[in-house]
Amino acid sequence: MVKIIFVGASGDVGQAAFAELSQRHDVVCIGRKTGDVRADISDRSVIETMYGKVGAFDALVSAAGHVHFAPLAEQTDASLKMGLENKVMGQINLVLAGLKRLAGKGSFTLTSGVLDRDPVVAGTDAALANGALAGFVKGAAIEVPPGLRTNMVSPGLLDVSERRYGALFPGHERVPSERVERAFAKCVEGAINGQVVIVE
Repeated sequence: MVKIIFVGASGDVGQAAFAELSQRHDVVCIGRKTGDVRADISDRSVIETMYGKVGAFDALVSAAGHVHFAPLAEQTDASLKMGLENKVMGQINLVLAGLKRLAGKGSFTLTSGVLDRDPVVAGTDAALANGALAGFVKGAAIEVPPGLRTNMVSPGLLDVSERRYGALFPGHERVPSERVERAFAKCVEGAINGQVVIVE
């Protein structure tokens, strides 16, 4: 059993990952409005405080971050920055602030999505964020201290998300939650490093 800091366990992807990992590990949930510890990951100083409260840990899982869905012509500097500052830099700062705190053979697992590979109308902000995160994970993997690992799970639209988001993803295959669960287990419990685990 390892101690996992889990950011964003209340969303559909987060719930799937939590259902799998909490069966075998000690999971501390972090959220803006719910969780064992409250924290807004868009603020680096808040992340630092969160790590101080939680103490030593063996793995960090993040399924957090927001993007703005809107047609390209309606996107603005501010709306595109929302995805970059929240979903991208929020998750990146979890890694940067956690590097000196993570146990010797620990791991960071971030979350993106399908839209940088298979875009949809009004999904440019999400595609931008997902692509940036993929680049970060691959680049960071060769620079993190020896023994540490950095990976990312990149799922398509989950079957349980159909009611809320299905209209935004015409023609996309729906992904069973069980497959997403296994992807997070592979990143946390396996030995891969620098990988984007695609679940479609």
